[in-house]
Amino acid sequence: MDARTQAWIDQDHARMVAIIRRHRWMIQYVGGGACGVPGCDAHEDPDVPPFAYTVGMFGLGHPEFLVFDLPPDLAARLLNRLGERVRSSENMIPGQMLEMDGGPRIVFEEVPNPGEIVFAANRFYQRPPELSVPVLQVTYEDCGGRFPWDDGYDSACGVQPRPGQFRA
Repeated sequence: MDARTQAWIDQDHARMVAIIRRHRWMIQYVGGGACGVPGCDAHEDPDVPPFAYTVGMFGLGHPEFLVFDLPPDLAARLLNRLGERVRSSENMIPGQMLEMDGGPRIVFEEVPNPGEIVFAANRFYQRPPELSVPVLQVTYEDCGGRFPWDDGYDSACGVQPRPGQFRA
């Protein structure tokens, strides 16, 4: 690894540590055609939906959360609300459905390949991909109240790859 990349990783890690110490978790947003790592050309594919995930839930004894195809402000609002519930000792489990105040119904799904997605979380916890932190995908209903596994699901309301079918 070159010195420039190592310096970026060191600075990013220090930033993550400061945010997580202050707030107990942080949100990593990936997408929009930009990647901050020197020399990175990832996520320039318009067919790859943006995604966001938490870093810090694992330190609270809970899987991290992952959500697809929401604008940064909505993704942050949803993930922070879930983080507050975890901080209040609530555990979310695969298959559980929640109705969020003022938002869509959501279902939690276990992600079988988190080591291929949540790079910042694994870097923070110093875990190799094969021993990745666990992750729950937060799957939300479409504009008509259908989930991706339902007939007639409208992906115009959110592209949500099925767990295990997405790699960052």
